[in-house]
Amino acid sequence: MIRLWLLFATFCFSIISCKPTDEHVHEAKVLLESEVDIPAYAIVIHGGAGTIQRENMSAEKDSSYRAMLNAALDVGENILTKGGSALDAVEATIQIMEDSPLFNAGRGAVFTHEGKNAHDASIMVGSTQMAGASAGTNTVKHPISLARAVMEKSNHVMMSGVGAESFAQEVGLEQVDPKYFHTERRWKSLQRILNKEEAKLELSEDDIDKKHGTVGCVALDGNGDIVAGTSTGGMTNKRYDRIGDSPIIGAGTFADNASCGVSSTGHGEFFIRYTVARDIAAMMEYGGYTLEEAGEKIINEKLVEKGGTGGVVALDKYGNITMPFNTEGMYRGWRKPEEKYIGIYKGE
Repeated sequence: MIRLWLLFATFCFSIISCKPTDEHVHEAKVLLESEVDIPAYAIVIHGGAGTIQRENMSAEKDSSYRAMLNAALDVGENILTKGGSALDAVEATIQIMEDSPLFNAGRGAVFTHEGKNAHDASIMVGSTQMAGASAGTNTVKHPISLARAVMEKSNHVMMSGVGAESFAQEVGLEQVDPKYFHTERRWKSLQRILNKEEAKLELSEDDIDKKHGTVGCVALDGNGDIVAGTSTGGMTNKRYDRIGDSPIIGAGTFADNASCGVSSTGHGEFFIRYTVARDIAAMMEYGGYTLEEAGEKIINEKLVEKGGTGGVVALDKYGNITMPFNTEGMYRGWRKPEEKYIGIYKGE
């Protein structure tokens, strides 16, 4: 009997001694990471997700969107190839999209119920988790620059409305007359919705006039820093100074060098409730999921189960990129050294 116990004890000891320690796991992880071919830079953008169908898009309009996505990527990639920071690349790239009336941000922002434009934006740095955001402004030409200024030149994370505009003026950001943001296309969309409301017609979530889009960018620079930013005009016909997910850190924007950077677009209320951007990073950090696995799990499983629509663009510290969405389409694109992609519709 004693001999059997000794054999059992020896067996158990051999199992315990073979169990990998945290140090061994760390060494294996370092070895694995050293074998990964990390690109010198990577950048990914989106211009909103929703009911975007090929059959409803003219060839001219399709070409215009693709050209503008490429123009935005050109700016960001140029900064990164010259050794610039991901922070500068994200801000400059989003500024290009804010200047375009094609996207629901900046110049192309949709109108509120009262016939005004109200911009929201946020930015986050993955190396420090510093972040800045602004909401409900309509005199600042580039809301993404205001978000960066809040992060770098104040002790706060978010400012809104008149206060945010006063701060923007104090720090020297470019101001414009609110008329600058008035585009006939967005104005007509509001009028169609108002007419439908007067006629007491039900507006479905995918009604083409009830647009809730966003622009966003995530970049990885040569120092391994990840930065994410998001800017939007919100939902057409929004009331009561409604604020969506775009300026909410963890919902519309999140960045952490240890996991990934994320920019969201879609029905903001759902992205806020389920902290979509942070949830993707958490799946990687605590669950061991890859970037692609985490994105698919959150956007095409969890969000769908909850009834939310939209998508994200994200990249990790290895330069991997994912762009999951559960709508008909999402304006999107990315660049790496010698590689590039532009897409609009599902399946391309």
